[in-house]
Amino acid sequence: MSAPRIVHGFSKLSREKKLEWLQKQAGLAEESLRQLDAHIHPDRRLQEIYEEISENTVSNYFLPFSLAPNFLINGELMTVPMVTEESSVVAAASHAARFWAMHGGFRAEVSDTLRVGQVHFTWSGQEPLLYRAFQRIREQLKQSVQPLTSRMEQRGGGIDAIRIRPGSGALPGYYQLFVTFRTSDAMGANFINSVLEAMAANFSSAMRAMEPESELSVVMSILSNYTPESRVTCSVEGDTNIFNGLDKQMSGNEFARKFKLAVDIAQHDPYRAVTHNKGIFNGMDAVVIATGNDFRAVEACGHAFAARDGSYAGLSHVELSGNIFRFTLEIPLALGTVGGLTGIHPLAGTALDILDRPSSVKLMQIVAAAGLANNFSAVRSLITTGIQQGHMKMHLSNILRQLGASSAETERAEAHFRERTVSFAEVVNFLESVRLESTDP
Repeated sequence: MSAPRIVHGFSKLSREKKLEWLQKQAGLAEESLRQLDAHIHPDRRLQEIYEEISENTVSNYFLPFSLAPNFLINGELMTVPMVTEESSVVAAASHAARFWAMHGGFRAEVSDTLRVGQVHFTWSGQEPLLYRAFQRIREQLKQSVQPLTSRMEQRGGGIDAIRIRPGSGALPGYYQLFVTFRTSDAMGANFINSVLEAMAANFSSAMRAMEPESELSVVMSILSNYTPESRVTCSVEGDTNIFNGLDKQMSGNEFARKFKLAVDIAQHDPYRAVTHNKGIFNGMDAVVIATGNDFRAVEACGHAFAARDGSYAGLSHVELSGNIFRFTLEIPLALGTVGGLTGIHPLAGTALDILDRPSSVKLMQIVAAAGLANNFSAVRSLITTGIQQGHMKMHLSNILRQLGASSAETERAEAHFRERTVSFAEVVNFLESVRLESTDP
């Protein structure tokens, strides 16, 4: 067996050379190469921006930039930009936003915006010595990184607190410097990591000087994407009679009780909770991506929060007090409206313009409202028509395109499935029957 041919210096190759290599390595067809070329932006200045966002870029991967209107959040009506590949997400958000705009809208508040960073280290000495020494140098540590924090402090941010936390008992001698930050309207990842690395070096040298008989070894310095104190709560509320007419089979009161049961199930069954929360992130991620924020960090944090009590549960809950229905989402979010991709990607800037250049706190409220809106629409569908009817209706155009339907066939299919359940097999059968008709003598 021949040794694998490892490529060296790939990042230094021109785009053309990368594609030549790819064609040889993957046997890529000419049509695939044409697709890569077709998605290069014709504006060279913009293309250079996109190429610099990531590494080894050979093309662009487009996703729809959509708008969800009628979001009434804390009394302000706004249009929310969303970037997603899933057909029904924007429609679901828009439908829920319009419904709740007619019934008081979304109320959202942010409890805090603390970010977290950690210096993970081991200590060979006695624990009381570590804590006593730390108390003597705590302020010195903060001052030692002041050149890195001064600009953030001018914007109202900086280091909030520094403390030592004991690590897991399963790891002997393991501790961490647990540092909390305020980062104003920035997400603050690079700022936090720079401060932590400088602080770790100063901490190590100070401890070596104070306790030469014991060894302190820094393992790593890194922010945490789990920010449970940076939390937003978003809710909608109304009398159950607002649900009258949403389903022919149920009164508004029956709808509210069935809705609550569906949400309660996600509090007790992790199989349901994962899908329940995925529906929340459908809406949240779309706004997070549109505004140039990190949806992976948002999801990781949200899922950790969902398991904070030792078992995984739904992130939203329903309260029914008499006929008053209250639907609430509580979730930690760490978002930025300055710095990072928000200041680089042109459409991220446009998304923030659409939102009237919100603060990071306001963006947290908007993102949470989008998540709650999608969650409401999903649960509403689940307890009434079923999820497939609305979702597959939205997906019909994708299926028709995949099957190469003509404009005339598409028009007939849309009419045919207006009152029917859509499935891939049914669309295939319908197109086959239409095409047979056209070939009949």
